[in-house]
Amino acid sequence: MVEKIPNKLYEHELARLQEELVKMEEWIYDTKARVAVVFEGRDAAGKGGVIKRITEHLNPRITKHVALPKPTEREQGEWYFQRYIANLPTASETVLFDRSWYNRAGIEHVLGFCTPQQYQRFLRQCPIFERLLVEDGIILIKYWFSVSDEEQERRFRKRVDDPMRRWKLSDTDLYARSRWVDYSRAKDEMFVHTDIPEAPWFVVEADDKKRARLNCIAHLLSRIPWEPKPEPKIALPPRQSDDGYVRPPKDLYTYVPDHAAARRITSTIESSAGDSKARIHSQSPRPNAFVVLPSTSGNSRPAAPWSRSSAARSSFGRRYHPGVRTNGYTQRYVCGGSPFTNAGR
Repeated sequence: MVEKIPNKLYEHELARLQEELVKMEEWIYDTKARVAVVFEGRDAAGKGGVIKRITEHLNPRITKHVALPKPTEREQGEWYFQRYIANLPTASETVLFDRSWYNRAGIEHVLGFCTPQQYQRFLRQCPIFERLLVEDGIILIKYWFSVSDEEQERRFRKRVDDPMRRWKLSDTDLYARSRWVDYSRAKDEMFVHTDIPEAPWFVVEADDKKRARLNCIAHLLSRIPWEPKPEPKIALPPRQSDDGYVRPPKDLYTYVPDHAAARRITSTIESSAGDSKARIHSQSPRPNAFVVLPSTSGNSRPAAPWSRSSAARSSFGRRYHPGVRTNGYTQRYVCGGSPFTNAGR
């Protein structure tokens, strides 16, 4: 069981890292650098959540999120890498690939969406393709998000029960879960062929989403040779004078109804009714310090009036270590820890 990070510590460190991302983006823009970051991994491993936190405060014209749909009929007749080349970064740009050309080594291979000949051709061409990108000056960083079987199942069930997240769960995701071991073998084979010195894989342990977000962002900041620049002083110019301008009457425009005001009134009424009920219940005797919560299964269980303490401190190691060599490749793990200090950045 992975130890959870206290929310206060997580929010504070995330804000600090996001501030550094803004500074790094300015360096990328000024130096006309080109950065491509690949996010791969199991379904529900947290790739989208990390990308969301990376881009939250960045300029969408400079840092772009690319999540391509399934190839069209025309794209199926093209060279496999062709549609990804069209989305590679230009000068002063960062592209975050939410899944990438590695679809062929994973889902396409496991579920039979490509032929064995196409799969073998990909394994031969991919290292050459990535070396060409790096040789041309693109900073290429690849992350693999690793999640356990139990944690993936928990997240899938949460998506099934939550209508706000159900769109994330596709028929392919459900079927792919039944091929868990096949995906593991495909991932191992992919690492053997594509974990090259010019573009190595970095593994992010993602059973704890918050820990994975901090570790990945901190590691990303360490992989790009950016330098902060002095912040210029900005002075706001004075507002232009009216010079006889008269604004047209408000009744000439069609305004959006004030839904927020209506909700506030409704909330006030509901709150007042709730206070009245609370005063009535407060006069009733309280038999003990526990509250019995109803259960959908027909059983009831006592819930203590206190919440579980989140003051436990997490122990973190180094931000990155080379890992061990298995199956002919080296697994590099993006580990916890030094995201919470300035050391080694």
